[in-house]
Amino acid sequence: MARRDSDAIDKALITALSRDGRRPVGALAKALAITAPTVRSRLKALVASKLVRIAALVDAGVARGLTVALVGICLDTYKLDAKLEEVAALDQVHWAAVVTGKYDIIAEVVSADGMAGLHQFLSQELYKIGEIKSSETFVVMTSRRKWLLLPSGLRRRLEKIRLLSAPED
Repeated sequence: MARRDSDAIDKALITALSRDGRRPVGALAKALAITAPTVRSRLKALVASKLVRIAALVDAGVARGLTVALVGICLDTYKLDAKLEEVAALDQVHWAAVVTGKYDIIAEVVSADGMAGLHQFLSQELYKIGEIKSSETFVVMTSRRKWLLLPSGLRRRLEKIRLLSAPED
């Protein structure tokens, strides 16, 4: 969908949701001095335009069992946009960006399998995309205010574990 310009109401709505993404529509309407149908339609438009996504975030500094790393990637090609798409699509990648400086791409990687999972990602998944000259990995030892959306592959894996270990009715 095409980008849309945000006005003052959109910005106020985004700000309010940034504080509490579960805030009820009625409370948002009251706080912003607009109607609940206006909040619903604005929110629907923001989500449709892909400017806003509402989801649960995990505090990486509190969550047990997650290993987070930043991976700097140097490429053997100038196809930056294509390689960015390939890296960002990998299951354990939270986000990826083309950057200036020493690296062509930096990606944040999340593993639920500790260093072994990170090693598997680097040695198998990342290098499957090809045309990577080198990479450098920075494991996050501790963090503050580091909220992350679990990467899609990790979410799918955790959903399967929950479904397999769910108690019977």
